[in-house]
Amino acid sequence: MSADDATESLSTDESGRGSRFAISFILVTILIDTLGFGMIAPVVPALLSELTGEGLAEAARYGGGLMFLFASVQFVAAPILGNLSDRFGRRPVLLVSLAALGLDYVMMALAPSIGWLFFGRFVSAFAGATFATANAWVADTSAPDERARHFGFLSAAWGLGFMLGPMLGGLLGEYGSRVPFWAAAGLALANVLYGFFVLPESLPAANRRRFDFLRANPVGALLQVRRYPALIGLLVVLVPYQIAHDANPAVWGFYTMHKFAWSVSDIGWSLFLVGASIMFVNAFLVGPTIARLGERGAVYLGFTAMSLGFGIFAFATESWMMFAGILPFSIVGVAMPALRGMMANRVPDSSQGELQGATASLMSLTMIVSPLVMTGLFYGFSREGAPLDFPGAPFLAASLLALVAMGLFAAAAGRGEGVARTGS
Repeated sequence: MSADDATESLSTDESGRGSRFAISFILVTILIDTLGFGMIAPVVPALLSELTGEGLAEAARYGGGLMFLFASVQFVAAPILGNLSDRFGRRPVLLVSLAALGLDYVMMALAPSIGWLFFGRFVSAFAGATFATANAWVADTSAPDERARHFGFLSAAWGLGFMLGPMLGGLLGEYGSRVPFWAAAGLALANVLYGFFVLPESLPAANRRRFDFLRANPVGALLQVRRYPALIGLLVVLVPYQIAHDANPAVWGFYTMHKFAWSVSDIGWSLFLVGASIMFVNAFLVGPTIARLGERGAVYLGFTAMSLGFGIFAFATESWMMFAGILPFSIVGVAMPALRGMMANRVPDSSQGELQGATASLMSLTMIVSPLVMTGLFYGFSREGAPLDFPGAPFLAASLLALVAMGLFAAAAGRGEGVARTGS
């Protein structure tokens, strides 16, 4: 058997040993992307206060700026990487991106100032925009009726990273603020070596298309979805959903330190629990929920639970209430795999990378808005002299946005149930 034949066998034989190793690489890649993001979350409020000499309310705006930059870059990078993967295949894009991410963590570990911190987030955002390519790899290797479940595995890896990242960041941060970045760099570079030997290409040459700059940009990628009218409504649902979802990374640390005087360790362990809950839902409840309720029912359930969880966070008066709110909030984990499965089944195989790039760009666009809105609300309702002392305002806004997303989904869900499996 030739090397090409072996690669093709690995990418199509899902029961084979090589395929299991390849899937593990994809999951670890998502895990490492999220670990790097989560590791710095517990230390950001205190770090920014230290670097700027400002209080928590003011430092929150700098935190919003970091997230704004990260999301802005991913907005541009995701469709580029997605379209490159449609042209050259998923394997080279994933390996090169992960190598760049590992080297960037080294640079951030050596950063001497807050300016370097912002520059490092710029590079890590571009290199870390691999979620679109990873989703495309899964779409390539999954039957249409299995895609939602397999997307759930990717979401579980994301949840695991969000779970372990803050915990590891809090623990490693005790030995120095640079240590978490060195750890993330080692993981990323080690995964490049692992993937070089085990990751097969998932996109056959016959399904590739030429790279087009008019399509490989955020506006162009999003405009391409006009060819699939049944998809547009589902993409619109992502806007209020993602703005709401990003309230947690934007203000969780600031809110809990301000209202409950939590320590960095407290924040890390609480985010660990958030990630663990979401990971459990993604890994064990997505399949059974979709089997019982269908993809639409899973989305309705997830958005309803998300709204309830954010409502509990907004009006919590004791620390234990924040932990109580995590349980319903985590059920949102059944919504996105189901929604991604519905969207993937509405475009042909040759455009899966483009779809995932457009989806990632749209979500990144909302991530540009969300940190500014949520940290702005936190600042406006928690600063000294605020007309109304209500630091939970960002979470209340997120709760209402989850209901808006559910209403938009109800209007869009019945439009189109699939497309041909070929095309450009």
